[in-house]
Amino acid sequence: MALTHPLIKGDISPRAYQETIFVKSKDKNTLAILPTGLGKTYIGILLAAYTLHSLEKKVLVLAPTKPLAEQHLKSFSEVINLEKEYFSILTGTVSPSKRDELYDKSLVIIATPQVIENDILAGRINLNNFGLIIFDEAHRAVGDYAYTYIAEKAKSTNIRLLGLTASPSSDKQKMKEIINTLGIENIEIRNENSPDVKAYVQDVDISWISVKLPEEFLEIIRLLEVLLKKEITILKDLDFVSSQEVNKKEILDAVLKINNKIKNAPFNEKSIYYSALKSQAKALKIHHALELLETQGISPLISYFKRMRESKSRSSSELLSDKTIIKIITIADKINKEGIEHPKLSKLYDLVVKEASNRKNMIVFSHYRDTTMRIVKELNKLENVKAERFVGQASKKGDEGLSQKKQKEIIDKFRSGEFNVLVATSVAEEGLDIPEVDMVILFEPVPSEIRSIQRRGRTARKRSGEVVILMAEKTRDEGYYWASKKKEKQMKNTVMEINREFRNNEGIVKEETSQSTLKDFIHLPEIIADDREDKKVLKILSEISTLKINRLEIGDYIISNRVGVERKSSNDFIESLIAGKLFSQLMPLSKTFEIPILIVEGEDIYSIRNMDERSIRGAIISAMIDFRIRIIFTKNQEETSKLLVEISSREQKEKERIPSIRGEKKVMSLKEKQIFIIEGLPEVSSVLSRRLLDKFGSVFGVFNADEHQLKEVEGVGEIKAKKIKEVIDSKYEDI
Repeated sequence: MALTHPLIKGDISPRAYQETIFVKSKDKNTLAILPTGLGKTYIGILLAAYTLHSLEKKVLVLAPTKPLAEQHLKSFSEVINLEKEYFSILTGTVSPSKRDELYDKSLVIIATPQVIENDILAGRINLNNFGLIIFDEAHRAVGDYAYTYIAEKAKSTNIRLLGLTASPSSDKQKMKEIINTLGIENIEIRNENSPDVKAYVQDVDISWISVKLPEEFLEIIRLLEVLLKKEITILKDLDFVSSQEVNKKEILDAVLKINNKIKNAPFNEKSIYYSALKSQAKALKIHHALELLETQGISPLISYFKRMRESKSRSSSELLSDKTIIKIITIADKINKEGIEHPKLSKLYDLVVKEASNRKNMIVFSHYRDTTMRIVKELNKLENVKAERFVGQASKKGDEGLSQKKQKEIIDKFRSGEFNVLVATSVAEEGLDIPEVDMVILFEPVPSEIRSIQRRGRTARKRSGEVVILMAEKTRDEGYYWASKKKEKQMKNTVMEINREFRNNEGIVKEETSQSTLKDFIHLPEIIADDREDKKVLKILSEISTLKINRLEIGDYIISNRVGVERKSSNDFIESLIAGKLFSQLMPLSKTFEIPILIVEGEDIYSIRNMDERSIRGAIISAMIDFRIRIIFTKNQEETSKLLVEISSREQKEKERIPSIRGEKKVMSLKEKQIFIIEGLPEVSSVLSRRLLDKFGSVFGVFNADEHQLKEVEGVGEIKAKKIKEVIDSKYEDI
């Protein structure tokens, strides 16, 4: 049945499930979980029109990427009956001053979440003006992602929240986190078999092609497995891994366990654990080499060994000098010269040629950029095939990334039919307006249920489609395939289970929150923070101080007119020291602020790298004595935040010590001008300048005092008095 609404262009006919979800989401914060292609965005549009018209409130639509934000701008502006000027898109490319203007005049704001997070912290956006926030790809609302902070702030107001996703999570705790983060009171779930959805679901034919690895590959695999077993045995004997059969995650997790041992072990035992760190690094590299060979082929393996040689890390050097690795490289070079490739490649080329002859368009997904480069090169040699590569923005040696502008150009060409095969990495899984395709080919399975669903969702939106998965027998390909299948099944069960629990408990009970905060009752100290600083610290500071965010040229925080703070993680401190950059970074801080402070945050700096402790102590002593830097060690962001507030509270007991950005042009009071002049004398600080002015009554009085009189002031000794008189009494010579 057609739905008429003053803010909807023309008559529209929402599907029954869309109208049902819309009606329920008007009154309760809702998480809508629908398969890809079933019109989640349209539900958001209906709710936006209702909010604008009935509640007379603004609407905020959040999308993880700029291209997806642009897609939403197009969708919302085409359906909602408002002039174009009332819609705006906010991404990192829009200046703060322009954003101020857009917040004021726009009714529908579509933005990337990082921009909104920054503007909440900076006090630039007032959420009370909004009646609805839509969180697209709501499965991201976990951990420290910007959705979490925005939702937390929104829940203390009367804003309605709507989460949209096709792939929440197979993990029950993660699902609960998403629900709690978004303050969800109602869950709407539809799958391919739901009665009100079934008629709109297109058929997807999912198949897989299995290949056997050549014997030459198997020989290298056996040699790599021997090496891996050797390093894993070392880690297992020290209880850093649970068994010989470990996955990549367990090897990665071993680092934290080893570093904790180094931190707490007696000095004479530390070498054992430093050796374990090398074994962990080697195991990770060997594991990656195995994955490359099994799932990608010989060329990527050779390229990986080449990059290891260029990296010059200690573990890489030791590994490359191992006789077994030397033998492996020799065999790999021989196989490469003979033109023996991974058998998945020939299967892929045959499949693409066959489907291209039937005028089908395709997306080929591969996890590795090197592989996409090779596939595109070979596909463009084939008949009826024109392929284009689609990767992320990051660039690396010999492989330049694609800007968002270039990505959009490629997608537009694909949509218009200028080429028929898009070869993409994970960047094409989510958040881009990629047109529907006839076939999706996965060069390798992925162990993530979310990514598998996102990849499949590129086909069968408006017509039936195919998904083909290439797998090498008895390799990680098979393991990843079955892992994603298991997780996907588990995800459906988890979602249904949580929904049952949710309905039995009639949703979650929202905490009674007062819109008054601590800031309404007490005077909080002011802190100026650099806009590039750690988001977690900024979020904590925004709750316990009056936070101002600016781009700072020197330091990370200014907490009074004389105290500037540089914050480094323990790892950054050591890396800066190794790179020889530490003192060049500290010098401007020392020169700019009367009281320069360095906060080193995180784990024990002596446990991070196998570095001589005397060198670290020497650097700390030099920073303190040569650069006047006060160094404070904190455990984490919470402790850092509290420390900054406590220092600023003490400093700002004197009104004159309110922080300001150095280098700003401002009109000085008479008192400030007098202090400024006296501070220009040798070795005279802000504190000493006040003492001198208190003693002698004026700038003239200070200048007229003799050395004996100057020495009567606390902090002025014989040498300092001589230097002061020398500057005052010496004849000026224009050399």
